[in-house]
Amino acid sequence: MTTETPAGTTGFDPYATSRETTEGRVYTVTGGDWDEFVDETGGEERVVINLGPQHPSTHGVLRLVLELEGETVTNLRSVIGYLHTGIEKNCEYRTWTQGTTFVTRMDYLSPLHNEAAYCLAVEKLLGIEVPKRAEVSRVLLMELNRISSHFVFLATGAMELGSTTGMTFGFREREEVLHLLEFLTGLRMNHAFIRPGGLAQDLPENFRERVLDFIKVIDERLPSYDKLFTGQPIWRQRLQGVGYLPVDGCLQLGITGPVLRSAGLAWDLRKIDPYCGYDEYDFEVPTSTDADCFARFLLRVEEIRQSLRIIRQCVDRLEPGPVMVEDAKIAWPAKLSIGPDGMGNSLRHVQKIMGQSMESLIHHFKLVTEGFDVPPGQVYVPIESPRGELGYHVVSDGGTRPMRVHVRDPSFVNLQAMPAMAEGGLVADVIAAVASIDPVMGGVDR
Repeated sequence: MTTETPAGTTGFDPYATSRETTEGRVYTVTGGDWDEFVDETGGEERVVINLGPQHPSTHGVLRLVLELEGETVTNLRSVIGYLHTGIEKNCEYRTWTQGTTFVTRMDYLSPLHNEAAYCLAVEKLLGIEVPKRAEVSRVLLMELNRISSHFVFLATGAMELGSTTGMTFGFREREEVLHLLEFLTGLRMNHAFIRPGGLAQDLPENFRERVLDFIKVIDERLPSYDKLFTGQPIWRQRLQGVGYLPVDGCLQLGITGPVLRSAGLAWDLRKIDPYCGYDEYDFEVPTSTDADCFARFLLRVEEIRQSLRIIRQCVDRLEPGPVMVEDAKIAWPAKLSIGPDGMGNSLRHVQKIMGQSMESLIHHFKLVTEGFDVPPGQVYVPIESPRGELGYHVVSDGGTRPMRVHVRDPSFVNLQAMPAMAEGGLVADVIAAVASIDPVMGGVDR
């Protein structure tokens, strides 16, 4: 059987080939233009290599196809999709509250930012505002998460460039953050602690002392990063002038976060388009005009200091009060009390629910199993994640589940900068450029 190719086309079939199996139809999806890119080099004095997917160097599941002339990179293509999880689609089959357990797993180094952005979008559709204590607690948790994420950037970047001491230091500090987050939310990662309408539960009684102790520890340890890295000749030589991307290139590619600020533009959504009351906090947005890997390293270290500054203000602002909206049709779980295992409901909470009227029990059951209705409409809510603009486009058809959840993940957009940063440089500099973008592949592939 033959098919005619319409006039003016190349004959390339834009649709994936498929075959029928006992489990249903299976599609074979090929990559982007890297397939053609590899074929074009045949018979020439050039070599094409795969860099990754591997740890270290390419952050696990990122594949880079490089065209080389000696040690110089003449062409680069990023190949993604190895960690595809379908999280956005899964959200359409869960209630609005259950969606938090999915989105927290996208960018797994900043789960609380994903939870906050998703919940802000749902709350915007609902037309509600969370209590003040919940809002301040969200800022506290997000800034702790920002510190944790930046320490992972330092640790993995140092490891990829050969500094095992830097890796040990970075992960040591990250553990301090994760221990604190586990104390505050019950989990080290993938918390699902920020919920539509507020928080899953209030912060522990002695959280203030634990947070202040954490600030003291990090304040004492941060100067060691300047001693180990900032003035270190090898570190400077590996990063200065490498991965150069000026502000016009950033704007054309849609780059945000520390990469954009390292090019001189003080674009931080906490200042530009404040959310969660960020306009009430006193902090600075560090910038540089060097636009290279070294500038991005310095900026993230300074951002850790600014996050500590915000956290101190959060501790002072936290006043007694509810952490979930009073509307019983939305608040879920309603006045939750955690059991001794840190997971299930406490016996007192179960007795209270069971001991009330049958209508109360039915309402609680339906709220948990079916969820609440969200008025029809669509919103886009962006926040400043550790990697840049993290935006949630959420569509509701008026039901108990999202009609559509689509995420503008900064890692996905920022990876577009890799050819601009790496082409014309050395293979060794590709590693530094990837590290300076700090992509998280869970957010890229989703």
